[in-house]
Amino acid sequence: MSYEAHFRVWRGDAVGGDLQDFSVEVNEGEVVLDIIHRLQATQAGDLAVRWNCKAGKCGSCSAEINGRPRLLCMTRMSTFAEADMITVTPLRAFPVIRDLVTDVSFNYAKAREIPAFAPPKGVAAGDYRMEQIDVERSQEFRKCIECFLCQNVCHVVRDHEDNKDAFAGPRFLMRIAELDMHPLDEMDRKKQAQDEHGLGYCNITKCCTEVCPEHIKITDNALIPMKERVVDRKFDPLVWLGSKIRRRENV
Repeated sequence: MSYEAHFRVWRGDAVGGDLQDFSVEVNEGEVVLDIIHRLQATQAGDLAVRWNCKAGKCGSCSAEINGRPRLLCMTRMSTFAEADMITVTPLRAFPVIRDLVTDVSFNYAKAREIPAFAPPKGVAAGDYRMEQIDVERSQEFRKCIECFLCQNVCHVVRDHEDNKDAFAGPRFLMRIAELDMHPLDEMDRKKQAQDEHGLGYCNITKCCTEVCPEHIKITDNALIPMKERVVDRKFDPLVWLGSKIRRRENV
């Protein structure tokens, strides 16, 4: 059973743009990306949208639907009433290239700033050994599809452009936390997270967790534990004393 839906889609580029209204056919079982494709095929052949797998695993089709960051391919039309006006706009935190396509190169720049896994010296890759509980602890974070919805909704980035140089954002602070949890990683990720990647800017509002399509508990399982380890390192007198003792033993 089909019906006519009312869509309002942002059209424009880096210079400027505006919302345009469309009336478009919707069929049973379709998602918002299907409707955007129908608009391209029937009314707006030059409408730009980024997508790839249409299965919620590539993270390409990120946009904002009625003001909420979502994946176009995972937002079912059945979640809206037939009379609803559905507004589709580009991710707000990143510069617009054209229409629904934004420049997310900020995220790749931040990814390059994080040093890779640093294993113990003298241990060959095939000889790494770790407990299953340590494997499971960080496995959740490997589900990330890098849709950057968490980066987009984080108000530290979204509302304060000047923070971008000093703040990696939840996706990459989660990556640092994952490496810090690894029992074989020897780099000081705590100091790096706080001093170089702006962990202190995060005030754990959990907005990143709320929009994650993979349901990763970014705040509870990555950011808060990382903050706790940073605070322990800096303020816990026993941890401080232990670090001093170890330092003397290594002299």
